[in-house]
Amino acid sequence: MKTKQENIFSSKTLTYFLQLAKTMNYTQAAQILGITQPALTQQIKKLEKTVGAPLFYSIGKKLQLSDAGKTMLDATRQIYEILNYATDEIQQSTNANTGKINIGFLSSMESSIFENFIIDYIKHNPNVEISFKLLTRKEIWEALENNKIDLAVMYLPDESIKNWKPYTTKLIISEELMFVHNNPTLATAKNVHYQDTLDKKWVTYPDDYYLSHIVREAYKNQMVDQPRSTAQFTTPFQLMKFSQTVDVNTALPASFYKAHHQNYTQQALPFNPPIQFEMHFIYRKDKIEIPRIKQFFTFWDKYFEETDYYTRLQLH
Repeated sequence: MKTKQENIFSSKTLTYFLQLAKTMNYTQAAQILGITQPALTQQIKKLEKTVGAPLFYSIGKKLQLSDAGKTMLDATRQIYEILNYATDEIQQSTNANTGKINIGFLSSMESSIFENFIIDYIKHNPNVEISFKLLTRKEIWEALENNKIDLAVMYLPDESIKNWKPYTTKLIISEELMFVHNNPTLATAKNVHYQDTLDKKWVTYPDDYYLSHIVREAYKNQMVDQPRSTAQFTTPFQLMKFSQTVDVNTALPASFYKAHHQNYTQQALPFNPPIQFEMHFIYRKDKIEIPRIKQFFTFWDKYFEETDYYTRLQLH
């Protein structure tokens, strides 16, 4: 029989505490956790009663971690690190040709290359199961932190990510944003200046998406007005379809445009100066010791030995 204290220190309770410590907002944390705010408040109060000290305090409307809360946060993170390490240790003893690989993929990116690669990979490794999930940036990072995915595919750099210590990266490609338009005056241009992209409204990614952020930063750095958005969508297919149908401008990764431009009438130009970033695999450092993960990367490297990423985009 479980004791009351064992229940208080359950994985669920610690998850609640971690989420509140991350958001510092009871309403937001409860929404993310899928519970009511009173239920979250009750669990935190029970945890505080068990440890014998308040874990949070308020200054005005702003929530802060107490000294006890900081100690609890550090201990809870260590617990999760130990559990993640134990999981990886167990998985490292598995066979390279069996098991499951969980991949979190940023939904705003071009995925056709990965879909084709996974098809080819499974043909050669039929006993390995691949779970390929399209997620938001926030969902990907939370899944990485909780060891729910083995590999993340994301754009970098990203200054919002602070806890890099347990992780490493593997470069996939260097990317840049392309200005997608239907402006005949740009028909012979080799690139486009920022001020020349404002002739029409735009369709954009949501404001909190990485690519929207770097577009805002780029226009700010060039001291040019921000593009006016008439609609927002989460995938490049949606943006491209809306751009062509409604005749508005947009900006999309070069990888997507090169893979699908033949299906659209819109043209694309690089920005001047360019808006550049990189696509990376991100994973916990110990993951590379898991046989099926190591084999996955070996297969990935061989897949692009004779035909590079962008060439495969043209062929797919």
